[in-house]
Formats: sequence, structure tokens, C-alpha cells
Amino acid sequence: MATQAALREKYRRISAKLIALYGKPEWKPRYAPIDELVDCILSQSTTDANRDRAFAALKARFPDWESVRDAPTEAVVEAIRPAGLANQKAPRIQNALRHITRERGSLTLDFLAEMETEAAKAWLTAIDGVGPKTAAIVLCFAFGKPAFPVDTHVYRVSKRLGLIGEKVSAEAAHAELEALIPPEEYYPAHLNLIAHGRALCRARKPHCERCPLTDECRHFQASQPIAAQARQRTSPEGIAR
Repeated sequence: MATQAALREKYRRISAKLIALYGKPEWKPRYAPIDELVDCILSQSTTDANRDRAFAALKARFPDWESVRDAPTEAVVEAIRPAGLANQKAPRIQNALRHITRERGSLTLDFLAEMETEAAKAWLTAIDGVGPKTAAIVLCFAFGKPAFPVDTHVYRVSKRLGLIGEKVSAEAAHAELEALIPPEEYYPAHLNLIAHGRALCRARKPHCERCPLTDECRHFQASQPIAAQARQRTSPEGIAR
């Protein structure tokens, strides 16, 4: 098993190659904190395109988040239907908005800017339906705080590369990767791992032949003996006598 120092060095090599391939994203807020929270809830178990359609429909249908909070659930379900699982996500969004209002007296997450990161994570994950990934996305993307979100792409690519163990869960991967990656690199590392997962390290058919990380990739290295055996069986020299 690799030591933490060896893993950090491995990450540095991988990071340099990803930056050469995709650039180094600079942090800038995309949405207001409440918007980021709702957008992340909508993103669960769907595509980015469907999430974006649902988020735009929700914003077009309701003038503000208070209106979403207080609307009949059926109206929210109808607005976010493009995201899928609307019957689950609509009450989850409304419950989150009600939780914030109940705890803070108004619909705002701006106070999180003044909190330590771990305390802010704890506050967010106390909301029913908000897990480590959603909390990390809100804190990293809306506030620029040192929280590392692990989505499907980040989890798959990190595991294949060997930055996390084969049996590490997606939830546990948050803490493991936060311990491995320098905090100031959380934002660009997150986005570059996603970019790599979308472009080359795809779930079903990874483009290993075009990937510059094969010398670092546990998944690729483990697959080579099998591939070599397959070539041997099908090559003229490998025909059984």
C-alpha cells in the first residue's frame, strides 16, 4: 500500500498533466448560495443538461425561493420534472428551504461565509437530504471554502488512478481526497477530474489509448495482463499447437 507521501507525489504528477490538458480553472462564484444548494439537489441522479433545464424552469416559474418554499408541492414537482425523480426532489428542496428559514429566520446561507469550513459542513448536512457532496459543492462553489466535492466523475477517476482505495465509499472519499490534495487546489482539481471523466475516463468505455495518465493509472495497469493474454490468444503466434 502506498504511503501518504507517495500518494501526494502521485497526485502532483497527475495534477500537472491534467492542468496541461485542461488548464487551471480559477475560482469564481457561479450562483448565489441558495441557488447552488437547489441546483445540486436537482443534479442528483440525472444529467447536467436535465438539471439545467429543471433549474431554469424553476426560476422561470417562481419569482423567488420563498415562493418555491411556500408553493404546493405539486407545482414544484411539475416545474422540475425535466430533472427526473421530481416527486422526491421537490419535497427535498422545499424541506431544505424550510429548514433554513426555521433556523435562520430568513432564506439565506450568507452566514456560512463567516463559519469555519467543518462547522459549515455540519450545518449544511444537518438539513435532511443534504450529504457531504452537496455541502462541499455549496461551500466550494458559492464561498470558495476549502471543501472538496466528490461527484460520480471524481469518484470514478480517483479510484481508477489509485488516489483512493478500491473499497473506499463515495462518502469516505471526501475526507481521503481532502487529506491528499492541497486545499488551495480543491476547486481546480475537482473541475479537472470531472473534465477528464467526461472527455476520456468515461464510465463504460474509457479512452485509455488517448489518455496521458496511463502510467499513473491503477485501472489501466491492472488491465494490461488480461489484454496481453487476449492478444496472445488471437495472434498467429498464440494459436494452440
